[in-house]
Amino acid sequence: MAELILERDKRLELRGQAHHLKARVLLGANGLTEAVEKEVSRALDDAGLVKIHVPGDDREERTAIYEALADKLGAARIQAIGKMLVLWRPPEKEEKKPAFEPAPSKKKVAVKKPGMKKTAKKPVIIHARPKRKTLTKKAALAKC
Repeated sequence: MAELILERDKRLELRGQAHHLKARVLLGANGLTEAVEKEVSRALDDAGLVKIHVPGDDREERTAIYEALADKLGAARIQAIGKMLVLWRPPEKEEKKPAFEPAPSKKKVAVKKPGMKKTAKKPVIIHARPKRKTLTKKAALAKC
């Protein structure tokens, strides 16, 4: 597979999302092995965005691992800071079905027959204070 190349805006957005992630794959003393590639591929399938921690102080070796993983897995290189590498691969087209599906809601059944009118009761309004029964000056003058 070939490495994915992303536009700058998409890469920046993914960098922001990856900031809060913890490293999901840790490379051991053996470096990049087939088991590590399978684990990174599985993590990319699950989450899409993966942080990888690479031990060792050799910068060239880390960049070689970064390029090899992106090329073999068909992923995009998002960020490499120190010993942390971030890879992204878009999700596959098929959607996974959720393991748990909520029960369907019960349908509401009409109680009245179609020709019957609704007779709704008007709500009774209870006031905290009774209405004022005294007349205002305007109302008193209007009565005269």
